[in-house]
Amino acid sequence: MKHLTDLRAYLDALDALGDLRTVDRTVSADLEAAAITRRSYELRSPAPLFTSVAEDRIGMRLFGAPAGVGSRPDLPLARIALSVGLPADTGAAELVDHLVRTRDAPPVPPVTVPREQAPCKENVLLGADATLDRFAIPRIHEEDGGDYLNTWGVVIAKTPDGSWTNWSITRIMRLDGRRMTGLVVPPQHLGLVWEQWAERGEPMPYALVQGGAPAIPFVGGIPLPERVDEAGYIGALLGEPLELVRCETVDLEVPAGAEVVVEGHLSVGRDSLEGPFGEYAGYASTHTSRQPVFSVEAITHRNEPVWPLVAEGRPPDEYHTVTGTGRAAKVLHALRAAGLPVTTVWVPFAAAMHWAVVTVPENWRSLLPDADSAEFVRRIGEVMHNGGGPSAMLPVTYVLDDDIDPADDRDLLWALSTRLHPRDRRQFWDGRVLPFMSCFSPEERTAMRGPSVLVDGLLPAWGEGRLRHASFAQAYPEDVRRRVVEHWDD
Repeated sequence: MKHLTDLRAYLDALDALGDLRTVDRTVSADLEAAAITRRSYELRSPAPLFTSVAEDRIGMRLFGAPAGVGSRPDLPLARIALSVGLPADTGAAELVDHLVRTRDAPPVPPVTVPREQAPCKENVLLGADATLDRFAIPRIHEEDGGDYLNTWGVVIAKTPDGSWTNWSITRIMRLDGRRMTGLVVPPQHLGLVWEQWAERGEPMPYALVQGGAPAIPFVGGIPLPERVDEAGYIGALLGEPLELVRCETVDLEVPAGAEVVVEGHLSVGRDSLEGPFGEYAGYASTHTSRQPVFSVEAITHRNEPVWPLVAEGRPPDEYHTVTGTGRAAKVLHALRAAGLPVTTVWVPFAAAMHWAVVTVPENWRSLLPDADSAEFVRRIGEVMHNGGGPSAMLPVTYVLDDDIDPADDRDLLWALSTRLHPRDRRQFWDGRVLPFMSCFSPEERTAMRGPSVLVDGLLPAWGEGRLRHASFAQAYPEDVRRRVVEHWDD
């Protein structure tokens, strides 16, 4: 499948699937567009494209729920799959496998194109013209600390020695037309790059990218190893190099097909209060912190630019669909690298990045003849949680047989209800937690340390108490099932 080279091609693809809703009436960027987007998540409706925004001064559009769950019941992962170059009907396990394979694939370096070939250079604003006041910047939640212009854009920055260029998503709040602030927190990669500049006493050059190929924010939103070049990873993911163009005022390159690019520098000190902002756990956070300030020194944009918008909150939204899927791939990659027999890993959207599900093949006992289920689960837990493993901040992991699909909430709920002993079979690890993870105590959230648990939900071996499903797939012979399917519409 040919990948989608920019946001507009992605919008056309969603429209062809019936998964795009064009909103032509005038809406306000002050809460209204975000409220419609939030309702679209909760109703599983098509992604809204707002063509008339009250505060707009340049003909821009807002695009909500860019990687939410698809509105078609037969294509729930369509937006996610299309974003990484896969067909719209791709299933969860195939999607995660694709991300796992790419982690080990050689990167495909980007190519630089002349500015004349870069749509993002159609309009170049410098000096006093480079102001955010030209754009309709959305306010997302009523209790937020300000207008959040970045919820699905990528910040590009590189280390002072030029050895590592990082692309990542962080939320960014407008302070005024020439200044912004946002989360820049180690051990997140943007925070690590910023620390190197701050240690030198120099402001960090940055470029903030809105729009472009849908793979760009997808990769910016998933956990990749430190010092991985996201542009090369995107090339490997899509099978061809990404086209970049040089910035106007800083020594960085940005996607040529971006909708909007903001250039400037990030202050050395934590000079502004950021937040609060509604978080992925699903609650209206009250958390604020001191963060660096982004100066706005140049803005380039396409004609009638499309600005993506994520109304983060109760699942599922992009944090759950994209970051959760990326976290699943990270865990699966680590478990397979450790030689453990694992079918797939999934982070269920509805669990708000608080659960992971590991499924294992029926023959795991023959592959691990020295292990019972408790030992198998212990080995999984060691890989996931010891030494800052790939499952930091996933409080609960269920280990289940692969006769269920962990991405099907009906399958998963049935398995958790019928396979977990009331006294449970649990193994605990201690690890990092975040201040807004409400399942932890106030003391644990303050210390940012708390327990994680692995729950053994594995069935007995055949002949030792394991039962077949009383289901269409397992309770009827093949010839009967075939006749039922062939005559279903009779």
